[in-house]
Amino acid sequence: MRLLIVGGAGTIGQRLVPAMRSRGHDVIIAGRTSGDIHVDLTSHATIEAMYREAGKVEGVVSIAAHGPLDDFPTLTVDTLHENMRAKFYGQADLVLTGQHHCADGASFTLTSGIFADHAWPHVTGGGVISGALHSFALSAAIELPRRMRINVVSPTMIGDSVDAFAEHFPGMRPVSMDELVDHYLRCVEGDGTGRVIRAYG
Repeated sequence: MRLLIVGGAGTIGQRLVPAMRSRGHDVIIAGRTSGDIHVDLTSHATIEAMYREAGKVEGVVSIAAHGPLDDFPTLTVDTLHENMRAKFYGQADLVLTGQHHCADGASFTLTSGIFADHAWPHVTGGGVISGALHSFALSAAIELPRRMRINVVSPTMIGDSVDAFAEHFPGMRPVSMDELVDHYLRCVEGDGTGRVIRAYG
């Protein structure tokens, strides 16, 4: 399959892209400052341009954009909105715009996170964004045209990122990168749609 991986140069992409290529897939990497094509998920114009440059693809995987930690006593609606620009609106735009550019039967695989289901300090924005992505995917799954599919992978802290994030999330059990990569592969290569895959370790 011809696949477009948004954020493919990041932590997950460094393992996912080689795995996909080893299975014979033709992978195009898109990123804000790296990759084969540049895209900014906060800019609809660059998303349109990315799809035009990529041409027909049979799968889109989004593993880009991570929201910052927040402080509830000082959190504002404006801050929430800003946090949602790339992680929620940008991923939704990949689907809303991509439905007009991708091949028949193409799949979309988005990335959310554990805080949609498990409350944790300093991640109100992340929880709101992830919950919104889950609801969006459920609706999109019954409305996408031309046999297109959509799924969401919702990981906990990733094993390869423990050193960077463990101090912020003490006691959280990580999910291994091998397991996570397998979830993305199943979304792309399988036939399911409207699924939220909770990779919570």
